[in-house]
Amino acid sequence: MKRIKRCKIGKTILKNPVIAASGTFGYAKEMARFFDVNLLGGIVTKTVTLNPRKGNKPPRIYDLGFGVLNSIGLENPGLKGFLKEHSKSLMRLSTKIFVSIYGETLKEWAKLITALDKKGFTVFELNFSCPNIKGKVLSSDIKKMASVIKRIRSLTDKTLVAKLSFSPDIKKTALSLEEAGVDALTLINTIPAMALDRNTKKPVLGNVYGGLSGPCIKPVALRAVYEAVSVVSIPVIGCGGIMDYRDVLEFLSIGAKAVEVGTATLIDPLAAKKIVEGLAK
Repeated sequence: MKRIKRCKIGKTILKNPVIAASGTFGYAKEMARFFDVNLLGGIVTKTVTLNPRKGNKPPRIYDLGFGVLNSIGLENPGLKGFLKEHSKSLMRLSTKIFVSIYGETLKEWAKLITALDKKGFTVFELNFSCPNIKGKVLSSDIKKMASVIKRIRSLTDKTLVAKLSFSPDIKKTALSLEEAGVDALTLINTIPAMALDRNTKKPVLGNVYGGLSGPCIKPVALRAVYEAVSVVSIPVIGCGGIMDYRDVLEFLSIGAKAVEVGTATLIDPLAAKKIVEGLAK
């Protein structure tokens, strides 16, 4: 087996370029019963918000056959619950932990980053792109994202990664966030979508709208990564439709430094492990 190359994201060195995406890997301990999660380059936690969130009403997930539609709504125990229930087990892992965070206001973003930095976490993924919570998706507002990054950057020198939705203006967005001080970009999150039950003609999700993921969005993700890589000097992490190691090689070939594996884990809990093994062949 050949040695997989390490990669650098901001100040953070990953043992390999395979990262478990937020939302499909829990808080790592859920997946540890299937395989040694330390084999991965990194793990992104479920998104942490300042206050607990119950999430959206069910049904929350629907298999379309060609992709998956979900509307979880950032369900999580909040900052205090996360620190109490998950921080110790995450800190014991040797793989790099990316804590995904989302704030409703600048003050919330500041409180989250200050507490998590103080606790010893060193990598943060800023969730600017969740498509299934009420209100405007933050990744559609470049100025607001830049203001969040500048505020957080003034509070920590740790690695900051911005996770974005696809946008026709992805080059402008990528450049603006690089200038604001982010260390890397993750492209892309799920795509806003909806689906109907063919018999009832009613939405399949309780929240009506959700985020589309899976192999059907890979071409969109590839374009976003390709465009971002062409204009920024910071690392770009590819995400969207990665099902096996060959998909990873596609993203790496166009300049992505690492990848995040999400929906594949819902289909096969061993997917990320198999991808690492495939890259090592």
